[in-house]
Amino acid sequence: MSFSMYTASVPVFKQMLNSLMAILVKAEAHIEEKKLDPNSLLQFRLYPDMLPFVRQVQIAADFAKGAGARLAGQEVPSYEDSEKTFPELRLRVVKTLALLDSLPKSDIEGSEDRAITTGSGDKTRHFVGKDYLLHYALPHFYFHCTTAYAILRHNGIEIGKKDYIGTY
Repeated sequence: MSFSMYTASVPVFKQMLNSLMAILVKAEAHIEEKKLDPNSLLQFRLYPDMLPFVRQVQIAADFAKGAGARLAGQEVPSYEDSEKTFPELRLRVVKTLALLDSLPKSDIEGSEDRAITTGSGDKTRHFVGKDYLLHYALPHFYFHCTTAYAILRHNGIEIGKKDYIGTY
């Protein structure tokens, strides 16, 4: 049985980004219903040395777009990280989903041995495609999706495991 780089990447990123979109919508509804300041959630951190919710969403999107583009042999598009509202975060997720949809499956299949470099200077990392996806991109992506979920759950948003996992 062969391993499909496309199946192990794009559909996985899309499933979790769609889940992230759904919990963003639930968070917005919660804020409106409870008459809360949106920044109380957008800037919330689980611990002082962790990044706030807004950055968790941005980075999750960055790992999805970066991995998809790199595996397809394309240049990684740059996002400005300027989102300050829930609608802007949703737009970032939509933009990332559209990018993933634009990637030809044929460009990603066979990328197991593609040379991939991330970072610069002292933070430069070199991988082959399969190791990059399985041991770097996916773990980072899931960490930031999970942390975003945990921040909302901690703050009383009524979400659960089904919201996190979404549908396939």
